[in-house]
Amino acid sequence: MDLFNYSRRETSEVNIGDIALGGKNPIRIQSMTNTSTQDTEACVEQVKRIINAGGDYVRLTTQGVKEAENLKNINIALRAQGYMNPLVADIHFIPKVADVAALYAEKVRINPGNYLDAPRTFKQVNYTDEEYAQELEKIRERLVTFLNICKENNTAIRIGVNHGSLSDRIMTRYGDTPEGMVESCMEFLRICVAENFTNVAISIKASNTVVMVRTVRLLVEIMKKEGMEFPLHLGVTEAGDGEDGRIKSALGIGALLADGYGDTVRVSLSEEPEAEIPVAKKLVDYVAQRAKHPYIPGLEAKEFNYLSPIRRQTVEVKNIGGENVPVVISDRMDNTFETNPQFIPDYIYAARELPAQLEEGPDYILDADVWETEKVSFEKAGKNCWPAFNHTQLLAIGNCPAELKFLFMPYMALTDEVIACLKVHPEIVLLSQSNHPNRVGEHRASVHQLMVEGVQNPVVIFQHYSENEAEDLQVKAAADMGALILDGLCDGIFLHNQGDLSHATIDATAFGILQAGRVRTSKTEYISCPGCGRTLFSLQSTIARVKAATSHLKGLKIGIMGCIVNGPGEMADADYGYVGAGRGKISLYKRKECIEKNIPEAEAVDKLIALIKANGDYYSEEESL
Repeated sequence: MDLFNYSRRETSEVNIGDIALGGKNPIRIQSMTNTSTQDTEACVEQVKRIINAGGDYVRLTTQGVKEAENLKNINIALRAQGYMNPLVADIHFIPKVADVAALYAEKVRINPGNYLDAPRTFKQVNYTDEEYAQELEKIRERLVTFLNICKENNTAIRIGVNHGSLSDRIMTRYGDTPEGMVESCMEFLRICVAENFTNVAISIKASNTVVMVRTVRLLVEIMKKEGMEFPLHLGVTEAGDGEDGRIKSALGIGALLADGYGDTVRVSLSEEPEAEIPVAKKLVDYVAQRAKHPYIPGLEAKEFNYLSPIRRQTVEVKNIGGENVPVVISDRMDNTFETNPQFIPDYIYAARELPAQLEEGPDYILDADVWETEKVSFEKAGKNCWPAFNHTQLLAIGNCPAELKFLFMPYMALTDEVIACLKVHPEIVLLSQSNHPNRVGEHRASVHQLMVEGVQNPVVIFQHYSENEAEDLQVKAAADMGALILDGLCDGIFLHNQGDLSHATIDATAFGILQAGRVRTSKTEYISCPGCGRTLFSLQSTIARVKAATSHLKGLKIGIMGCIVNGPGEMADADYGYVGAGRGKISLYKRKECIEKNIPEAEAVDKLIALIKANGDYYSEEESL
């Protein structure tokens, strides 16, 4: 894998009905129904909407044998109406259901965490090496039966590992780690290979983007060592809805797509399934544009660890770099005043003139050639103001007395002269620029060159767009920033958009990207699933009610999960959890501990708020200002 130059990872091809996956095929798009799989008509209509929106594959939950058997009726009804796209059965807990589903679906997803292992209890269970081996043999014997059925019916499988449903057996041996997730997958893959069954795709997901990206990277490395090239299904589980779900998904998936990983994508939103497809298509199409781009001659720093990156070591300049959270720089070059009090930038780039109205909170940045005169006006207004230079103004930088200086710097201008200047001026913060088709690669190359040269000046990533729709900016900017944040190369973000979007929208996007990358928290985080046939309450209306009551609780993590498949596990690092326990029944959690079970849905949101209050984590909106 080349850090700086984009190309897709080479994989084996998997036959899934008439739409093959991996190999030389395009990246496929998919979604999942949230209707009852026993309701043939409802499933058929929803599958059609997903396909009409551009979905290649559609997954349906199959809790039991009845649901698996009804896949036959759904399949027949769709084919009769001319819809030939493959159907995928989603199986948890009952291996027999997978056997039946393999007769009627073109692909079956099984979860190693609950295929044969007992459901997760979060309890420490000690296994001797002999006992561990015996458990693996039980899995092998049962899995081989399923694989033989798939061979007979030309059914593909997906081995789908979820962070939230690792078995106690894996947790005991490996802990709640990327290594444990990878081993959970590899146990099943090794059995498939031994049985000469290669019609296999893989997913390995988490709601935490850091865990998700590191785990997929590690999985690819381990597969390569063992001679495997299976295609990858990418997704961020329980990403949520609205802008948060879009940003979180684009950041995690985009970070992997940027490195050429991924053969099919599912953007999991707590919305109608067909709403996921346009977002996924925008993301895939945007990254695919990098193919055959001009070569970037980057040099990887020796200290960089791709499989387990840490934040690059930098000097601290004011509140930038060092141990500080990444900053947000915004611009007001159109001389307008508009901000969201929840997302106030740390710095505002004003270019060449004083804005008509100054915002409370941020420092200001002016172009260096007007800074000396204009800064007087800022100082009179009680504002700090700092100069911004370009790479042709190195002499002026040396003569400038400012304690903080910004330097706009494209990769190809990062010469020996500039490096020498940076080494004697630690007060300079670089604003990394790129007009390259693969801007991720060029930004990476810039920061890696600094690391190679031993330069520790902070770097803020400057990204420019021309978007008129908020979703387009959210998807593209998050995809561009994902690898840079998760690689530890980002001390700040500066989004500049020349399209028809408000500054408040742009600022919220910047803060949302940093939160999705787990490097700066600015609002409540919601870990919510997209819903499926297992969900027995109105997920979308519930999320809206929970958000209305808690969105001002900055820094709190709240999980809203339709069922127990991934619920307690995927929201294990959430502060509070709201999980479907049965038809119209909810269980409430404080982290991993279930506090109250089987609450009537009508009472559950109020009881969740009461639980938050009882633990001292609730405050009023007025107190949050």
